[in-house]
Amino acid sequence: MSTSRTGRPPARRAPRPPAVPRPVRRNTVRALGTRARRAWDRPLTAYYVILGGSALIIVLGLVMVYSASQITALQNSLPGSYFFRKQLLAAGIGTVLLLAAARMPVKLHRALAYPLLAGSVFLMILVQVPGIGMAVNGNQNWIDLGGSFQLQPSEFGKLALVLWGADLLARKQDRRLLAQWKHLLVPLVPVAFMLLGLIMLGGDMGTAIILTAILFGLLWLTGAPTRLFAGVLAVAVLIGAFLIWSSPNRMARLSCLGATEPQAGPVDCWQAVHGIYALASGGIFGSGLGASVEKWGQLPEAHTDFIFAVTGEELGLAGTLSVLALFAALGYAGIRVAGRTEDPFVRYAAGGVTTWITAQAVINIGAVLGLLPIAGVPLPLFSYGGSALLPTMFAIGLLIAFARDEPAARAALAMRQPRFGRKRAGGSQQPRRWNTMRRRATAARSSGER
Repeated sequence: MSTSRTGRPPARRAPRPPAVPRPVRRNTVRALGTRARRAWDRPLTAYYVILGGSALIIVLGLVMVYSASQITALQNSLPGSYFFRKQLLAAGIGTVLLLAAARMPVKLHRALAYPLLAGSVFLMILVQVPGIGMAVNGNQNWIDLGGSFQLQPSEFGKLALVLWGADLLARKQDRRLLAQWKHLLVPLVPVAFMLLGLIMLGGDMGTAIILTAILFGLLWLTGAPTRLFAGVLAVAVLIGAFLIWSSPNRMARLSCLGATEPQAGPVDCWQAVHGIYALASGGIFGSGLGASVEKWGQLPEAHTDFIFAVTGEELGLAGTLSVLALFAALGYAGIRVAGRTEDPFVRYAAGGVTTWITAQAVINIGAVLGLLPIAGVPLPLFSYGGSALLPTMFAIGLLIAFARDEPAARAALAMRQPRFGRKRAGGSQQPRRWNTMRRRATAARSSGER
């Protein structure tokens, strides 16, 4: 046994305490998830997501329209900023419509349903009148307003179907008639088929698909029975299959599904293949804003239907994922607004608008990615086209108005009044700081007298 210099045995060292395990990362992930859920459950979250997300999509769309349309404008002997200026003008008018819709009460929205539907039907009929209607890319769905401005009434038909259908279903729900399948389908389905027929007279099957999605969205929100829903869906599929089979142009678009190389023959799949080329050459961060190669005459409709491909080429995977995230957030916020309200009209209208924007975005992006046939529909709030931008921005204003109209949101907005300038009971305004100073002075005088 060894001893120390003092002759005593060395003191035994106390055993080390067991190592405390570090906190597992799962706790951090759970804490972040809890914070995210709490932030999402705040009363004004949907309001800010809809307002901010739509604003970002519109601004980014203006940038990409300017970048993607310059070559097309120069090829047509026009100034390079020609299409951008027209889109900027439409965005300005759309902003006025958005703000007006966001400030309108729900009663006024419901009052607009029937006039908007009648006006849309009248304009769709005018499209088929020789000398008034005009054809663009083979579709007779436009009205020439003179100069370089055209109007596509079918875009306003989407908004009309949403408002009119929501008002109709809300009235029937108040009377407890939706339990009967006759009241559930009539007159909603016949009027929707009338709109579809007017659109298909011009050959625009892409817009007809969006209207069909809106119709199914409204039926889904009413809680339609599965058999009834499946029956209407089967009829729509059969009609759509017949329309595709009877048109060589639509059959050609269907045959280009998944194509990766141009083919020899009557169907070359040029647009679909070059859309894939544009996305593939973008990489992660893209070639740079304005540096697209495919827009130099290789990619048709670069600033309208295939603007997402130019976005992928210039901004890369990061840019396309950002656009997808914005549309996903916008759709999720719309679902939240529709799910939290007790007003049936607000629920149907918010669900219809969300179905419209989400379905159109999925169809456009799916066609660019080669996952769906090319339907010829623009990317909402993003592609060039004033006729599509105006009703869509008005629909976004509807969602903003509905998000503000929630009881919790109204209370939160009421608490966020200006700090200096709250109204008193008598109607006059006194600054809050002046009231505080006056109370302190009164308290000081009373203590001095004592």
